[in-house]
This record gives sequence, C-alpha cells and structure tokens, in this order.
Amino acid sequence: MKIYTRTGDSGETGLFGGQRVPKDDLRVHAYGTTDECNAAVGVARASGLDAGLDALLSEVQNQLFVVGADLATPGEHALVPRVSEAEIAFLEASIDQLEAELAPLRQFILPGGTSAAAHVHLARTICRRAERWVVSLIQHEDEDVNPQILIYLNRLSDFFFVAARAANARAAKPDVPWASPRTASS
Repeated sequence: MKIYTRTGDSGETGLFGGQRVPKDDLRVHAYGTTDECNAAVGVARASGLDAGLDALLSEVQNQLFVVGADLATPGEHALVPRVSEAEIAFLEASIDQLEAELAPLRQFILPGGTSAAAHVHLARTICRRAERWVVSLIQHEDEDVNPQILIYLNRLSDFFFVAARAANARAAKPDVPWASPRTASS
C-alpha cells in the first residue's frame, strides 16, 4: 500500500464510504483537529508522564481514533466504531479518580508546570477547537453527526485539565497560578 494516492491533489479527500469532499469541509476540519489533538496527546505521553497517567492517555489516544473514524463516516456503516456512553463514562471515572488526589483548585492556573503537564494543556486547547468544529458541523443542516461525539469532546477537555494538574502533582511541581493584573500590581 503506497502512502501517496494522488487522489487528493485536486483539493478533495475521501470520507469512509467513498464520498468525496473538499479538504476544507467542516467534517474534515472536525476529524483533522481530532487527529491533531491525538498527536498532542502523543507528545504529552513522550514528555515523561508517570505510568498511571500514561496508561490513561494511551486509552484516550485509542478513543480519539474512534472519534475520528466516527466523524469521517457520515451516516451508518457497520464497520466503523462509534463513540458511545462507555467512552464518556471512562472519562468521567478517570476525572473523579484524578480529582480525588488533587488539592482543591482555589485560583485560575496557567498551562505549565512540568513539560508533560504543559503538553496535556496543549492537547486540551486543541480538543476545545475540535469541539468547536463539531458544533459547526452539527449546526450545518445537512450533516449527520453522532451526538455522543460532542459530549465526549466536552468531557475530554475536562479530563485533560485534571490530568495536567495530576501530572504536576505527581511530579511534585505546583500548578502555575495566574497573577491577574490587579493582584500583580497590588
């Protein structure tokens, strides 16, 4: 199988099932940004997370492939896995588990701390962008989108926030507090 096919040279790409769409189609933006998020998770995993967080993020990477496949496949197709309540439940359980080991958040924090935590925060912001693309896709009246995807991405960004805090806590590195201009000059 060759990596190049030449089928996208005219600015179109194929969805699963054969439909051709422009490469700037809302659906392509949505699954492309999901793929970008997955790559950011890979960078975070390569940045020195402990084994527990690495295992959680490994599962998230696999789930993000399901999100991408779901988004790249309009309509019904028996061979394509779909995002379900099970993936959302996994994220919620993971958030609850991680929050139980963290001190309560009493102020806004900036993305940072350890390199791994900063990369997880980056994945969070990319996830939020993917979520915005999915909202646009859903609002497009001709588009069929699994409603579980939007819930999943919303919960995933929360998971990333908590996972970034956990990465800092497990490395004994404090979160970076936001110093608002008012409190900084006082």
